[in-house]
Amino acid sequence: MPEGPSVRKFHHLVSPFVGQQVVKAGGSSKKLYPADLQSLWLQDTQVHGKKLFLRFDPDEETGLPGTSPLPKPVGKGAQKEEATDQEQALGPNGQMVSSGPLQSMELVVPSGGDSLECLGADTPAAAAERWLQVSFGLFGSIWVNEFSRAKKANKRGDWRDPVPRLVLHFGGGGFLAFYSCQMSWSSSPVFKPTCDILSEKFHRGQALEALGRAQPVCYTLLDQRYFSGLGNIIKNEALYRAGIHPLTLGSLLRPLHLEALVDHVVEFSTDWLQGKFQGRQQHTQIYQKDHCPAGHLVTKEALGPLGGFQRLTWWCPQCQPMLFPKEPEPPQLS
Repeated sequence: MPEGPSVRKFHHLVSPFVGQQVVKAGGSSKKLYPADLQSLWLQDTQVHGKKLFLRFDPDEETGLPGTSPLPKPVGKGAQKEEATDQEQALGPNGQMVSSGPLQSMELVVPSGGDSLECLGADTPAAAAERWLQVSFGLFGSIWVNEFSRAKKANKRGDWRDPVPRLVLHFGGGGFLAFYSCQMSWSSSPVFKPTCDILSEKFHRGQALEALGRAQPVCYTLLDQRYFSGLGNIIKNEALYRAGIHPLTLGSLLRPLHLEALVDHVVEFSTDWLQGKFQGRQQHTQIYQKDHCPAGHLVTKEALGPLGGFQRLTWWCPQCQPMLFPKEPEPPQLS
């Protein structure tokens, strides 16, 4: 599913529509009634971790339709941001979780993990519920002023275009198309910037304390309570660059190593986000690679907590050696 940098790019694409009225709405969503958004005004948009929040009001408050500039077309097509950071997720039974080319992934993960909550609310934007929370699935994306097109045939051989979950046409003449996502109404966005890896208020001390626990660091990194916005790509890259085996218990690592791991999380995420705005492809060193930069053979395995979802993980056994607890010394005989 899209990780923090991609969702922040989504936020950037939606922002120009703030202050405009929805004049027509549609889409395939069955848990949210698109018609409920018609005539509402998009008043604000915020981002936190892997979630996007949109505020709609029945009355104009921040401007008139068309006061916000529309995104300018790029090249031959309109501006878009399609998620490329697609995680490989396996369920507890070892089966790949995938929804196919026409369906979105609606994934429910045990609490505390790298979760995409199952959101089933279909309440319209009443006075107390004006924020639309958007959680993106495996192939989640937002397209601006154009629709996604099929790039290859599906398993049945059909060249059908993906069906958007929600399409919003605005008074300024542009539109947004949301793909592979879940949406629900809430009274306010759930924000905790101290755990957002791309926030200036990210709390390193809290993250370090969580990493230092006696559980594999690869599990902790995907815990959105401490590393909101961190996904499978960032996890793999940060662990490799820090030279840490994914299954090493955090309690076995020295504070210096934990500090380095957090540094790599923030640096890689920030560089990835900057690259998205610069049109630069993010370079990965270990994720989906057969060999590491040093030329060693890479190991790939699905790792995750017992009873939870497993994530395909890549690591180099030579560059990322496993640490084991020291065996207690035998008692000395007098």
